[in-house]
Amino acid sequence: MRAFSVFHERYWYKMPSYAGIKPAMNPSEPRRLLGAFIRAHRERLSPPAKAVGRRRTPGWRREELADAAGLGVTWITWLEQGRPVNASVPALCRLAEALQFTPAERMSLFDLAGKRDPLASHTLKTDLPAELLSLPAQVCAPAYLLDASYAAIAWNDRAAELFVGWLDTSAAQPNLLEFVFLSERARDLLVDWPERTRRLLAEFRADFNRDPGDVRLQALAESLAERSRDFERIWRSQEVLNRDGGVRTFSHPERGELQFFQTTFHLASHAGVKLVCLLPLCRDTGQEVGDASDPA
Repeated sequence: MRAFSVFHERYWYKMPSYAGIKPAMNPSEPRRLLGAFIRAHRERLSPPAKAVGRRRTPGWRREELADAAGLGVTWITWLEQGRPVNASVPALCRLAEALQFTPAERMSLFDLAGKRDPLASHTLKTDLPAELLSLPAQVCAPAYLLDASYAAIAWNDRAAELFVGWLDTSAAQPNLLEFVFLSERARDLLVDWPERTRRLLAEFRADFNRDPGDVRLQALAESLAERSRDFERIWRSQEVLNRDGGVRTFSHPERGELQFFQTTFHLASHAGVKLVCLLPLCRDTGQEVGDASDPA
């Protein structure tokens, strides 16, 4: 039994798999996935310039990867074999650099290792091209783009008409959190303001926890906690929620009560940026879905 265990530990990645058969995930599976990922990318590298002699295996040898990363050969061997070794953040950083990882590959390395990449918050794209900034204008319903700090960076005319006191102002990048917690007009516009603010701040807390070192988010949270007792109280509750869609009701000063179904799209190329769209809902069952912001 021990002989089989040793064999399985060393050569698991060579064992066949069969379509339709899904083995149960065991505690060592994440380690094996990490090891297979590293080994596959090591073997994809072109042999180093100083390599001499005939090579029986593709890519780099483990010794060459260990030398380039400044890590131990045994450690890399055990890591590739899925053994329970400690993969520290500094070691993963050196490994990613030696393996010449792209940003996506580096992200997968840290995800598989269950670690947070210290460079992740510093490599995000912040400047949106004109094509992305024009997205809200292409939507035939209220729509706006939020950045990671919940500042509106683009919106269409329908959104400006709906969000009185927020998107109809002259501010360059009006902040949603500042509007909701500091403006009296938000309390009038948002039906069930206490529940809406609780959910919004729980969504922001979840985003904040993904990158607690972001100085912009820290400064925003500290500033709002000083200026709003409601923000400070809810912030201390540590509640987190995903930004889920759902029905949103507004009490518009000119159009009266309006209902929309809100959904949020996350931009894959720009982490933290969200496209929020509000689909107008019918006022009664006999009316087709249309522009609920139009006068009755």
